[in-house]
Amino acid sequence: MTGPIHNAMAKARGALSNEVSRFDRFQRERADDGWAVETDDLPTLKTTLSWEQPKSVINYVRSPDLPFDRSINPYRGCEHGCVYCFARPSHAYLGLSPGLDFETKLIAKTGIADVLARELARKSYKIAPIAIGTNTDPYQPVEQDAGVMRACLEVLSASNHPVAIVTKGTLIERDLDILAPMAKRGLVRVGISVTTLDRHLSRLMEPRAPTPDRRLKTMARLAQAGVPVRVMASPMVPALTDPELEAILKAGKAAGARSASWIMLRLPREVSPLVREWLAEHFPDRAGRIIARLREMHGGQDYDARWGHRMRGEGHYADIIAHRFNVAVKRLGLKTTSPPMRTDLFRPPVLPGAQLSLF
Repeated sequence: MTGPIHNAMAKARGALSNEVSRFDRFQRERADDGWAVETDDLPTLKTTLSWEQPKSVINYVRSPDLPFDRSINPYRGCEHGCVYCFARPSHAYLGLSPGLDFETKLIAKTGIADVLARELARKSYKIAPIAIGTNTDPYQPVEQDAGVMRACLEVLSASNHPVAIVTKGTLIERDLDILAPMAKRGLVRVGISVTTLDRHLSRLMEPRAPTPDRRLKTMARLAQAGVPVRVMASPMVPALTDPELEAILKAGKAAGARSASWIMLRLPREVSPLVREWLAEHFPDRAGRIIARLREMHGGQDYDARWGHRMRGEGHYADIIAHRFNVAVKRLGLKTTSPPMRTDLFRPPVLPGAQLSLF
């Protein structure tokens, strides 16, 4: 069913509703049948994990405003439940809701290591860094048992393939035994997203993600292990989190970040009504102002997907945030770009049954 979900059912979830996929032929609404139900009797929404067998795992992208041309998404959906997640609309392609389904009905890719190895071993494969975590977080809680991300790293490390990782998850520390040696070979860099330093606000926005201070500790542990780290002040929410921009960058620098970046809040497709609903529930006093600022940056629309525009918007407000960011990174000594990773070490995986090279 769709429509508002009782708070007891959606405890520790980001979305407040579960509207059907935009591809669904029918709409469904919740209705009171007259039977009174005590709040304590309502079941909380549980996370489920399903598995799919992928035919391929490397996704090629042709976006001029992205610093990579290929990515891997080990999971569909994300239990972190960030209400603002721009990847939510992708769940509609599965016939699921970008709302609560996105954070409760997860899908992992089984056999991903074998498929990845086959793709890297192709004679036609041209080496370039692979990005992981650009759609949903590879270190969300289910990775603890599923181990899909670690399986990918093992293949990439064995073939000396460069990888750029984006995450909020502290579980990345588990894989330092792989990441630290890769860093020594110039094969990895990691971006840690810090939306706010306020624990209460973070819990409302991203209910199952690690707390901000815990993410900073992860950043420090990566840096101490020699892994290049970037602090990502993303997304900036006008009149809500943007006052913290300089503080986030300063905290990231103190934790060992070498570089920094920022992105403005994006409201594509179903994300817009989900965020509007969330703002009305938690910040009714400033909801109108936040949406107005976002629309100002997108030509009067909630979102404009044009390349070169979608990440930060345009106009006076966007220019102010960009200026503040530039001043802060210069003062802190942070870079805005990361050094290139090595591609000359790449050796294609040797598949079972393949003839070994003599050289």
